[in-house]
Parts: sequence; C-alpha cells; structure tokens
Amino acid sequence: MRVGRQQGDREHRVRGGLAKALVVAGCVAALGFVPAAAIATPGSGVSGTVVAEGTSAGKLKVKTPNGRTHVTFRTITVEPGGSTGWHTHRGQLIAVVKSGTLTRTLDDCSVEVTPAGSSFIEPSGVKHRHIGRNLGTEPVVLWVTYLLPEGSELSDDADAVDCGAKK
Repeated sequence: MRVGRQQGDREHRVRGGLAKALVVAGCVAALGFVPAAAIATPGSGVSGTVVAEGTSAGKLKVKTPNGRTHVTFRTITVEPGGSTGWHTHRGQLIAVVKSGTLTRTLDDCSVEVTPAGSSFIEPSGVKHRHIGRNLGTEPVVLWVTYLLPEGSELSDDADAVDCGAKK
C-alpha cells in the first residue's frame, strides 16, 4: 500500500507541475494579446524630422574620450572646389553625407570617396590628419556629430601630408 501511495503522490506531483507549466504558458500567451497602449504611455506634442541618414560601409566603432564628453551636432557645407584644409580632431566624429560627394585624403595618402547617403567615422588624434575636398559640381552637405573632450576645439589645424613624396 505504501508503494502504491508513493507512486500516486509522484503522479500527482507530475500532473501538478504540468498544470503549473500550462498555466504559466497560458499567461505568457495571453500577454501577447494585451494592447501595447495598455503598457506604454502615449506621447503628445512631440514631432521629429529625419534631416540626414547614411549607412556605413562596415561596422562603426565609436569611442568617447576619457572624462566628460562634449557632444556637438553641426552641418558643414563644402562648396564645389572647396576643402576643409588639413586638420585633426581630439575626439571622434560621426558624419553623414547628406548631399554631394566628399573626397577625403588621409594621413597615409589613401583616398576615401563618400557619396550622399553614406556615413563614416573620423578617428581622433594627430596620427589621423586628413583633408576633405569637394571635387564635384554641387555642394557637399555633411551632418556631423562631434564627440570631443570637454573644452576641445572642433578641429585642430595640421601640416599637409606630401603624398607625392610617399609614392
């Protein structure tokens, strides 16, 4: 009798566990039918406008400076034939080319051509000097987010690289 009772208790526990699992599964499934508005608060008086978007050629690796980061969002226009001059940044920049095509020459004399609808990161430091040029016929418009150490200038002038000597 004792063996039969133990077996019955075991079956009862198994059925009880199964019943609990079914109840939990049913509750989880029921949550899928609850409208999102019931859990979220609706917004009001808020609007947004996408001003520029771009896709990177690969993974973007963003690094903020040590200490406090000063964030600046800026539009930059480079007229046809214009250039930024050789410069560096003390922190990273995330840039989106809104219109036109930006041609950048980097410290190692490599050239990167970035058309409208593309994005890129400019690394920080004196080893990453570069110049941006508009070699096209329409203005280049950039939307740039600067991630700089607090108190830094947006850019620092740099000596030009003699790419003819590097060949």
